Parts: sequence; structure tokens; C-alpha cells
Amino acid sequence: MTTLAEVAARAGVTPATVSNVLRKRGKVGEATRQRVLDAVDALGYRPHLTARALAEGSAPTLALMVSSIANPFYPEFALAAERAARKNGRFLIVCNTNEDPVIARAYLDQIAGTLSEGVLVMNAKLDFEDLEKTLARGTPIVLCMWERPDVSPGVPCVAVDFFAAGTLAAQHLLDLGHTRIGAIVASQRDGVQAARYEGFCHTLHEAGVAHLEEDVRFTRDEVQHGYDAACDLLSAQPDLTALFATNDLPALGAMHAAADRGMRIPQDLSVIGITDIQLARESRPGLSTIAVPTDAAAAMAVELLEALIESGGRDQDAPMRVAPQPVLVQRASTGPVRR
Repeated sequence: MTTLAEVAARAGVTPATVSNVLRKRGKVGEATRQRVLDAVDALGYRPHLTARALAEGSAPTLALMVSSIANPFYPEFALAAERAARKNGRFLIVCNTNEDPVIARAYLDQIAGTLSEGVLVMNAKLDFEDLEKTLARGTPIVLCMWERPDVSPGVPCVAVDFFAAGTLAAQHLLDLGHTRIGAIVASQRDGVQAARYEGFCHTLHEAGVAHLEEDVRFTRDEVQHGYDAACDLLSAQPDLTALFATNDLPALGAMHAAADRGMRIPQDLSVIGITDIQLARESRPGLSTIAVPTDAAAAMAVELLEALIESGGRDQDAPMRVAPQPVLVQRASTGPVRR
């Protein structure tokens, strides 16, 4: 592997000059700069990022912690965050915690502040105490896609109004004439997707439409769990004409369950989700959903993290930035209530 010293020798300069050219620091004449770049190209030199991070106490990378890379929403968010990081000359490390808080804490302990100069956190099964400890060590953290813009989590964050997403989904079904609507919540009652269900319930209540305890199932954010929850709901409440799911994966599972029961979508059952992942656009029928601003939220999170890094983590106000509002995307999975 080519070393910095070898590049310097070929270009006839000091290693410090090579470093300044590569990092665009200091005053280096144009002729010298070009000579260094030619030597880098000729020798195929690549900086050792890990060594640089350990030596300088900083890194040209950001980390993104996600709870499960198997959930297609997280790769979509990661792609948007990687684009934003690259615009700032940084690389993005994606850390999959597999919904294990022990793994999540290990990532914070071993990567935050060493291999990455800042951390984006996406539903990584971490206690806020863990985040606060990392912040106290001087490593900036931004909590991504925080679901309650009206309540600060106490750490820097980018929030999305998921309560509004729930209201939009409910209003869409009401506008289509549905009054017997079941709900599949892809978390516990007080879990990460609770705000979506609260918005849904609030809208039904305001419209004078009853939503009973037996009309809801709490499950996991997976297609199979949505399938199972829908089968249970449709067996127990056969008069339901629509299903609302707090995320697209269980909504897709609900459509599969309806199809296996011989039900036509949307003629016999309307189904709507939240997020607008790629699978929602590619499913047949296409899934109606409430699109959240994934790309915008990712770019805002990277921008906020960069600002915190630039300030040396001195911003103690735990800033919150709110992403654009969710919007309804109507596709073929929802239609007027059957009469």
C-alpha cells in the first residue's frame, strides 16, 4: 500500500504538504498542488481513514444507526442521508442494531467520536440516557424522524408530524364513506408509532365515528405480522370495510390477508398505510398511503448534524427541526365503501 511519505517523495514536497493538499488546508501553490495530485494519481494513493480518525480525533464519516436493515424504509432513508453526507465530502457508515440495545450501545461506545464524527439515530432501541451519555462525551447526535414535533425528546432531532399522517389516513377513509374501520398498529400502544394511531383515532372521534377496542390490533412492523393481525381482525369483525395500518409493511400484509380470504381490494376492503416506501408503489394493487418526507428529513438531519459538529457540540438547546408535512398518495387499494 502506497504511503503518504512515498507520495511526498515523488512530488518533491513534505508529507505535511501532501496532507494539506488532500484536505484542502493551508496555502499551497497551484503548481505544487497539481504535482501532489499527479503523484497521488500515479501511485494510486488512498488515505487510511481509520488511522487518520484515531490520530486526529475526527473522521470524514458520519454514522447512521438503524434498528433493522431488513425493513425497506431504512435503506431508503440511508440512501437519502448518504447523498446528503456526500455533498459535504463525508462518507456514511450504516450500523444495524438488529433491534438489540446491547449492540446499539456498543456502536455508540466504539464508533461515535472515533470512526464517525457524529451519529444519526433511527429508532435504534436506545434509552435516551445512552444518547445523553454520548452527547456528554462531546459527540453530536441527531435523532431522526422523531414522531412528536410538539414534544422535544431532549436531544437534537428532526421531527415529522406523524399525528397529522394518522389524521390524513382517517380522513381519506371517511371521505370515501367508510365508518367501520379497523386499525393495525405496528408497535405497542405507547410505542414508536403511537402518534399515528392517536391522529387516526382523533379524526374518527371528531367525525362522530366509533372506533372500538376490538377494532385494533397491536403488532410488529413486518408484512407477516400485518397479515396475521388482519386475519384476526377480519375474522372477529367481518363488517369492517377498511383497514388502516400505521406503516406500509403491515398494510401490505393486510392486503395479502384479504386476497387469501377471497376479498377484492378495494371493492370489498380498502387498505391504507403510512410512509410510501418503494414497495407501496410497486404492489398490485398499488397501496394508498400517507407519504412522509423521507428525503427531506434525511437531508435536514445531516445538515443539523454538520452544524452541531461545526459548533463543536456546544449547542445545548437540543434543537428540533420539523420536516415538511406528510401528504396523501391515493392509489388503487382504497375506494368508496360498498353499499
